[in-house]
Amino acid sequence: MAARAEVLALQAEVARREEELSSLRQRLATALSAEQGPERPVPVSPLPPKAALSREEILRYSRQLVLPELGVAGQLRLAAASVLVVGCGGLGCPLAQYLAAAGVGRLGLVDYDVVEVSNLARQVLHGEDLAGQAKAFSAAASLRRLNSAVECVPYAQALTPATALDLVRRYDVVADCSDNVPTRYLVSDACVLAGRPLVSASALRFEGQLTVYHHAGGPCYRCVFPAPPPAHTVTSCADGGVLGVVTGVLGCLQALEVLKIAAGLGPSYSGRLLLFDALGGQFRAIRLRGRSPDCAACGERPTVTALQDYEAFCGAAATDKCRPLQLLRPDQRVSVTDYKQLLDAGVPHVLLDVRPQVEVDICRLPHALHIPLKHLERRDAASLQLLGEAIREARPGAQDGTGLPVYVICKLGNDSQKAVQILQAWSAAGELDAHPVQDVAGGLMAWAAKVDTSFPEY
Repeated sequence: MAARAEVLALQAEVARREEELSSLRQRLATALSAEQGPERPVPVSPLPPKAALSREEILRYSRQLVLPELGVAGQLRLAAASVLVVGCGGLGCPLAQYLAAAGVGRLGLVDYDVVEVSNLARQVLHGEDLAGQAKAFSAAASLRRLNSAVECVPYAQALTPATALDLVRRYDVVADCSDNVPTRYLVSDACVLAGRPLVSASALRFEGQLTVYHHAGGPCYRCVFPAPPPAHTVTSCADGGVLGVVTGVLGCLQALEVLKIAAGLGPSYSGRLLLFDALGGQFRAIRLRGRSPDCAACGERPTVTALQDYEAFCGAAATDKCRPLQLLRPDQRVSVTDYKQLLDAGVPHVLLDVRPQVEVDICRLPHALHIPLKHLERRDAASLQLLGEAIREARPGAQDGTGLPVYVICKLGNDSQKAVQILQAWSAAGELDAHPVQDVAGGLMAWAAKVDTSFPEY
């Protein structure tokens, strides 16, 4: 096992050095082009067309070659094709794996994140030995082991408005496997400006969807979604969860669409949206409205002529990491270490856990009272009564428990702040006796990191 881990680490280091070399070449090309004029794009070397397949390639791809729809001509197109994969996570891993297995000539792998243990249930290119490694390097090393003839170019960086257009222009097809709305707008706009087709997919819980944007006059992402959704309505996989095989199904379907485009067969879902319901075991396709003449990106009079600040446009960060909210004043919050001190001192109080039941089943603090946030939001009378009883029990002998501190906790410290505001509103309306209410900042994951390292993280 130690030798295998060393080999994997060395392969990841080789991938990192190759990326550094690619970056230096890009900087040199940029400097040379700047001398010739600021508007000149960085030169790109396309993959040379292959005149014929070698004996080894015929054997490797033999099951594909006998397909009349693909044949030798289609396989030669795949060998000369390049695909940019944006995101090496649950969608990007199976997508890139099947593209490499099928013999696509060059794969660009973009991901700013590192491999975490919580990724391994769905991100099948990564392994336990590479936890902490950049996902782009880990994916590239795995793909090289699968097919050494495929050129894998890792970009261990975030895709930004400053880099996206140049990067997209280097590839024939783009696959959006990202996990946030700002990146989806960024990738789509870059594909429109660069004239590249975009194969896009997403997955959450037991559901997924897939479509192809900006292909043969079809709509782009902005045609379908002219304005971003409110940031607070968007649920990430970290918050809502996802079954790994669902991302695998969607990533494979994405790979199928990419391969059909690259081989010249044409996609099935340009102008159509494929919906997948894993619990019901059903696929359903709906027709999207066509390209909008008023679209800001691909319409008759486009206003998006350059890439913009997409985080500002969407009001959200270009990441699936949970963004901490700041809804309360500092004096309305308590750190996990301060809460541990008052707990050890035996200070009478009530700890209210507002997570969903499914998360409480994973782990909990034994002394916490559980009332889900959604029950508080709908002003559930039974929940109000339950909280009142807990307050009276925490201060035996007191008539109503007035003044007893109430602390609210959740997973990360966002929902707990919302709950504090609700309880404050109840007190102001006279529905709850007056109590100092504070949120435990950082929630149970901060508790696991700073107080009790044996407490489960999820």
